[in-house]
Amino acid sequence: MGILKSKHHKHTLLFFLSISFPLFLLTPITTSDNTNLIYKGCADQKMQGQYSQNLKPLLDSLVSASAQKGFAATTQNALTGAYQCRGDLSNSECYNCVSKIPNMLGRLCGGDDVAAARVQLSGCYLRYEVVGFKVVPATQLLYKVCGARKVVDGGGFEARRDAAFGMAENGVQNSGNLFYTGSYQSLYVLGQCEGSLGNADCGGCIKSAAEQAGDQCADSISAQVYLQSCFLSYSFYPNGVPTLSSSSGGGGGHPHTERTVALAVGGVAALGFLIVCLLFLKSVLKRRGGKR
Repeated sequence: MGILKSKHHKHTLLFFLSISFPLFLLTPITTSDNTNLIYKGCADQKMQGQYSQNLKPLLDSLVSASAQKGFAATTQNALTGAYQCRGDLSNSECYNCVSKIPNMLGRLCGGDDVAAARVQLSGCYLRYEVVGFKVVPATQLLYKVCGARKVVDGGGFEARRDAAFGMAENGVQNSGNLFYTGSYQSLYVLGQCEGSLGNADCGGCIKSAAEQAGDQCADSISAQVYLQSCFLSYSFYPNGVPTLSSSSGGGGGHPHTERTVALAVGGVAALGFLIVCLLFLKSVLKRRGGKR
């Protein structure tokens, strides 16, 4: 197993700063993190008045739909928009995530009249554009972050990472919901495609994301890569992926394990506190007995 080293670097989004405890370095995102801002993209062009007036109804319809399903796309009054939630979120968690974005658009984009915008949070994204606005290819890289910690003398790290990427590529095609989480030899991987893609196109998008992650993040212990129509992340855990069992296409297994780990840690802390209290009580009773 490779030796790890850290190097410091600055990044515009503090959300991705590495944590000093390897077990929790870029762990699968928990519910409390679902609305953290990852990145935003805002067009330079502005909408004319009539389009601007049509934006709120479009956003309202997308937010409303997010209470029922994890992905939706719609076109209304010369505007088109879509949202998607991470595949392991419940409908209520999806709604809570998507509903935050409309109020963020004006602040992030300097107004509510930009011709196209996309906001990515930890658990979801929402995008819209004027019909006819130039759309980038499905495999266009939008944003990436490479973990600061590196694998040195990797001991087959690259081969293991590529095998995990292959699992994600096959998994999103076979899962039925274009979402996959799993682990392979201390590597945890997550992949998801936009709901408008077919299975084969989804697999191709994840393959492209994997190639870009490998090229641009090289020996990073972790990475997250966002393309126009898909997302891929991986995390290497030197002490083994903190799961009870590998997740399969449906997702959701790993977050459950995180809650189990949290409960276990909380239980140990509570037990330790109880022991301290009992020892203190024993000491008090002993002193009182000695005074008699």
